[in-house]
Amino acid sequence: MPFVQRDSAHRIVAVSQLPQDGMEPIAADDSELADFLATLNDEASRISATDQDFVRVLEDVVELLVSRGVILFTDLPDSAQQKMIYRQRLRSALPGSLDLLGDD
Repeated sequence: MPFVQRDSAHRIVAVSQLPQDGMEPIAADDSELADFLATLNDEASRISATDQDFVRVLEDVVELLVSRGVILFTDLPDSAQQKMIYRQRLRSALPGSLDLLGDD
């Protein structure tokens, strides 16, 4: 059974699987609990939706820094180098792949 903490307006503000001070039990299928958890999922989904674009920007920044001699590709940890190489191969195989920074 889950436990919830409520604010002064009696809205759920925290959920726990273990009882803690200030928490009350709630049915696992309670609609208010489901709404609270859906709100958390919506917030996580919004940030996750930007992850792919952000990773691409970071890849382009690393490539820019390497091309301008600010850092050496070999300065990156081996695991990062391998991931960059793998993604570059995948990207180059895609027709019409994105180029966010361009060749400026």
